[in-house]
Amino acid sequence: MTGFDRILMTTGAVVLAIVWVLPLVYAIWTAVHPSEFEARFVLTAPLTVENFAKAWNAAPFARYFLNTFILVTGIVVCQFVLCTLAAYGFARYRFPGRDILFSLVLLQLLVMPDILIVENYRTIGALGLVDTIAAIALPYVASGFGVFLIRQTFMTVPKELDEAARIEGAGPLTILWRVYVPLAKPIYLAYGLVSVSHHWNNFLWPLIVTNSVETRPVTVGLSIFSTSDSGIEWAVINAATLMTSAPLLIAFLLFQRQFVQSFMRAGIK
Repeated sequence: MTGFDRILMTTGAVVLAIVWVLPLVYAIWTAVHPSEFEARFVLTAPLTVENFAKAWNAAPFARYFLNTFILVTGIVVCQFVLCTLAAYGFARYRFPGRDILFSLVLLQLLVMPDILIVENYRTIGALGLVDTIAAIALPYVASGFGVFLIRQTFMTVPKELDEAARIEGAGPLTILWRVYVPLAKPIYLAYGLVSVSHHWNNFLWPLIVTNSVETRPVTVGLSIFSTSDSGIEWAVINAATLMTSAPLLIAFLLFQRQFVQSFMRAGIK
């Protein structure tokens, strides 16, 4: 790579970083300053947390956060259990049609979730689960990507560990729990962050299937808040946006090194 190529790539990366960061910087600026400084960037402008207090009191965000926490936790736990069992079966057991079934699992990656919204809604309606947190979660309790990622990790575990565990009298589930799962912890962390991020930000399906405050997640609640209060200051709207985004930003900042390293290991394997 020539010096010019490095300069070009560095310049492009810097420009893209600035484009990505600017909306976040503006949201932070307006959220922590009075409304009169929404379009005035004065370094001596006074700081305030009043916008966060207004946003928190203007909508039931505590309930929205609770709904989202229950939703995301339930989805991630179900995905870990189902994807782990499926990945273990595909990685270590030989049975007729195994490769065909695994190919069908991978086909899920090619199907956009939006295509299935009508059929999913019909199914949820038939089950009588409309306007429940379970209705939001059910279409996502299994993941083809999760099965693939964990299966690829399990494939790298030496079979000698299986044999040693069987000699000690361990059964299949014990081997899975004591041998495979501990060795795949970095992958579980990386996949968990991806899953939490996706379902925390999911908007269209929860919007369609929920109708009440008791079941709405933060994305739908924030949308309704900003729409119903269209005359409110941008400072308050941005404060609400930061409140709903803060958990994901904090989680990524805390685990970014493990997150990147996990996917690098998965790619190398």
